[in-house]
Amino acid sequence: MSNLVFVLDTNKKPLTPCKPSRAHKLLTAGKAAVFRRYPFTIILKKAVTGTPELITLKLDPGSQTTGIALLQDEKVIFGVELTHPGQSIKASIP
Repeated sequence: MSNLVFVLDTNKKPLTPCKPSRAHKLLTAGKAAVFRRYPFTIILKKAVTGTPELITLKLDPGSQTTGIALLQDEKVIFGVELTHPGQSIKASIP
């Protein structure tokens, strides 16, 4: 899984994610600004035209953790694992 940077247009609509090197070039050229640090997201300063590629949300529910992934075609763009608090609550009860 490679790192990708999320990109927003001037109206805060999502665009196709880009590689960190491209995001760095946009930031140093002053064409974009940091919108959020986690997940790292940039917002473009000028309006752009075009349609973003389709991104699919996949969920893998489990008893102790839930996996969440964003896919572009078959490529994983972003993945997180959400730990459920149930087991820690059960362990803390005497």
